[in-house]
Amino acid sequence: MKKVIIYSTRICPYCIRAKNFFSKKDIDYTEILIDQDPSLIKEMVEKSGRQSVPQIFIGDYHVGGFDDLVEHDMDGKLEDLLA
Repeated sequence: MKKVIIYSTRICPYCIRAKNFFSKKDIDYTEILIDQDPSLIKEMVEKSGRQSVPQIFIGDYHVGGFDDLVEHDMDGKLEDLLA
C-alpha cells in the first residue's frame, strides 16, 4: 500500500474529516501539521500548488482536498491509487 500524507492544521474541519475517512477505512496516514511551521506551508504549496488544507497525497499522486478524496472514492479510483 502506498504512503498517504495529509498536510493539515489542528482546527481545520475538512482535515478532521479526511483523517476520520482514512481511519474508518483502516488506512494508515502521516499527518504533517503546517499551522506552526512556515517552511511546511511553503513545502505544501510547492508540492500541491494550493494554499488550502487538507492537501492529500497518495504516493507521489496529489489527490487534492477532502472533496477530491471523496470523489476519488466514489469513482472507485481510491483503491487503485493505494495499491
